Amino acid sequence: MARWTGEWLTTPSSAAGTAQEPPRWPGERLGLPEQGPRAVAGTGRRLLALLGDLVLASLLTAIVTLPDYTDVAAMQQHNLWSIATWAALTVLPVTFFGFTPGMALTGIRVARLDGTAMVGLWRAALRCVLTFLIIPAAVRNADNRGWHDRLTGTVVVTMR
Repeated sequence: MARWTGEWLTTPSSAAGTAQEPPRWPGERLGLPEQGPRAVAGTGRRLLALLGDLVLASLLTAIVTLPDYTDVAAMQQHNLWSIATWAALTVLPVTFFGFTPGMALTGIRVARLDGTAMVGLWRAALRCVLTFLIIPAAVRNADNRGWHDRLTGTVVVTMR
């Protein structure tokens, strides 16, 4: 039976009553190593990369639109620009390079499962939208892939 954090569709082998052996490490079923470069990135590194990107987006936005904590309308405008900046910092670098500035600092990157070098615009944009919604990125399977990774055919791996 699939866990609620795992795959929501059963496989033919599990439907026939034969239990599938769980992977020994995240990414084993994908042919990825247990440790080192190209191993599936851990949750801590991924969260640290996201926080780094959010802080960078906020700092860049603060340069252009100075936050006024006493004015609610000004802060709403500042927050909208921060979200737009974060989206740009996420989508554009992932599209062409496979990593955001926060990912580069933590040594992780987004890789396509089919081996293609570039992630591509639609995959990067969909990952960004689903990350913004939080739940699709937070619910993981045994390979430490969230819904946003499974829908786009990607996996976050270590670079070093």
